[in-house]
Amino acid sequence: MLELLRSNDPVLISAAQALLDAAEIGHFLFDQHASIVEGSLGVLPRRLMIDRDDETAARRLLTQAGLGAELRHGGQ
Repeated sequence: MLELLRSNDPVLISAAQALLDAAEIGHFLFDQHASIVEGSLGVLPRRLMIDRDDETAARRLLTQAGLGAELRHGGQ
């Protein structure tokens, strides 16, 4: 898996997830529960992970939707 997006913005995360769902691109949200536990401080961002095989399609999809600036580079 690789990191596609990292953010504290729940609206951004849910929008990206909805786009990936609609395109049937599998994904997993890391750190969701840790982020909730720490409260509203924004110290622990959520990470949207995808399979390496889906990277090109996922990046194209989110870029076309106007979210390209939010994408992580290098897929840590």
